[in-house]
Amino acid sequence: MRRLLGRAFGALASLRVAAYRRGLLPRARLAGPVVSVGNLGVGGSGKTPVVQRVAEILRDAGEPVAVLSRGYRGSFRGEALVVSDGSRVLAGAAEAGDEPVMLARALPGVVVAVGARRDAVGRAVEARFGRRVHVLDDGFQHLRLERDLDLVCLDARDLEDRPLPAGRLRERPSALDRADLVLITRLEAATEAELAAVEARLGAGRTLRVERRVTGWRALDGRPAPAPARAFLLAAIARPERFERDVAASGVAVAGRAFFRDHHRFRPEDLAAATAQARAAGAFAIATTAKDAVRLEGFDPGLPVVVLGIAAELADEARLRERLLAVARRAA
Repeated sequence: MRRLLGRAFGALASLRVAAYRRGLLPRARLAGPVVSVGNLGVGGSGKTPVVQRVAEILRDAGEPVAVLSRGYRGSFRGEALVVSDGSRVLAGAAEAGDEPVMLARALPGVVVAVGARRDAVGRAVEARFGRRVHVLDDGFQHLRLERDLDLVCLDARDLEDRPLPAGRLRERPSALDRADLVLITRLEAATEAELAAVEARLGAGRTLRVERRVTGWRALDGRPAPAPARAFLLAAIARPERFERDVAASGVAVAGRAFFRDHHRFRPEDLAAATAQARAAGAFAIATTAKDAVRLEGFDPGLPVVVLGIAAELADEARLRERLLAVARRAA
């Protein structure tokens, strides 16, 4: 039954794409160029660090940048909410969603805004801040908004997966035909031969490999912090096993873990239980992710709480930078 439902889901997704291509469904264009960063599967593709890196490349090249997000799991239901004006973070995770707030904290000088319709969010940003290069977070399926460059983060295993609910794909793998560049993530989950096969299948000129790079430890308030010798892990992300692997690879002993579903809003009883487990395990600190940190404001377990930073590192970043700046300057 799930396989049949997956086929139906994939067919409906393809029909929707065709309706946009034929003009049966309307598309909007912003004054500034749009770079979409999306994925094929649900959760855990390494998309958010890529969004951050794309915004950094554009910002550091002198381009005015805005990140447009839907604000998943945030309470905001209006047209557009400015999460950061580039100087200050103006909204919290409960209202805006955890990933937009995480990006707002990580990207000084970049406007971050959320709303269900990214065309409306982009127009609101342009009305307030002027023309920008818009980085569309989780935008591959958000076809209502025209884009100038489509980047798709691909787990190397996605090509063998099926659409929901039979698998974890939002669309059939053939949807990658409309991507300009495919960024292959989760390299540790595939062999070199498998990665080479993916690149051959999609075209070497359209693919880039993305590594996860640990950038260090910080406290909840953002100040640098030393790596703990022994940590208890607290996380609510799609693939917490990657977080645990990163912590262990950084030389920190893992004393235990409390993992919750992606985007879980921590309740006082969750945090009390995690604190008790950490103390019982002899942990010197509670370690969490940057995405979780924005939902842990005010958390004081009586132990240090440290955040592991992760960045996207591209094997051929110069090629991506060239494409990004070409789009930004061609549309100026």
